[in-house]
Amino acid sequence: MCAGLVGAGSAAVFAYSFLHFYVETHRLIGIVFFAQQTLVALAYLIRRPARLVTRRPDDWLLAFAGTFIGVLFRPQGEHPAWGVRTGVVLQLVGVAIVAMSILSLGRSFGFAAADRGVVTRGPYSVVRHPMYASYLLLGSGYLLQSLSVRNAAILVIVTLCNGGRALAEERLLANSRDYLAYRRRVRRRIIPGIW
Repeated sequence: MCAGLVGAGSAAVFAYSFLHFYVETHRLIGIVFFAQQTLVALAYLIRRPARLVTRRPDDWLLAFAGTFIGVLFRPQGEHPAWGVRTGVVLQLVGVAIVAMSILSLGRSFGFAAADRGVVTRGPYSVVRHPMYASYLLLGSGYLLQSLSVRNAAILVIVTLCNGGRALAEERLLANSRDYLAYRRRVRRRIIPGIW
């Protein structure tokens, strides 16, 4: 319960910052991210208790880094018009995938590797970890809007952490018959046709 409140509180802080961004700039993307973070906060509040949660500190570190290192992105570097336009499209697709993933997960939403039941509907019928796919799209969109070595390095680190999270979750669920059957049906983890 405490972890759920911390997660909901963190998402609420981000939601507020995006709402503030919208009020200051009148850029619609602020409302889009506000809605996404509000959905994350609600998901933390309604999630069901896990049957099994990782006790490995490295799994928790990966979850923390994969979720929060993105706050280190900065709007510095080059801002090519094509990158700004393409970046917004990637971010909108990423937010849509986040929303569909959370709605598909329902009460099975989590932070670190845990067993809250196997979800196979919606974007989970395409890849096994669509939330991490959405984070890749969101980060790539930001990078295209603000091209810099710093932002590229942050994207690489976040992506590696989320790849590690995917492996940690699969390790935790390795003895679940339902998960093994699901893994045989949905072959890719994050990127359709690749990995």
